Amino acid sequence: MMHSIRQYTVNGMTCSHCVLSVREEVSEIPGVSSVDVDLASGRLHVAGSGIRDDAVLTAVADAGYAAVVA
Repeated sequence: MMHSIRQYTVNGMTCSHCVLSVREEVSEIPGVSSVDVDLASGRLHVAGSGIRDDAVLTAVADAGYAAVVA
């Protein structure tokens, strides 16, 4: 499968613990090779193979936040 980078906007993060929670949940998705979360901008970049938006959005929700495809 092709390696890709997907970008999302996460709402509701206010601290480094929020960033860690989102990073941990998204990192568990099969095919994800790296996760970058920027607290200041609310941006989430996910790299890997076969990444599905619904899986990322669900993982972010499981961490307690809402996200949209950027």
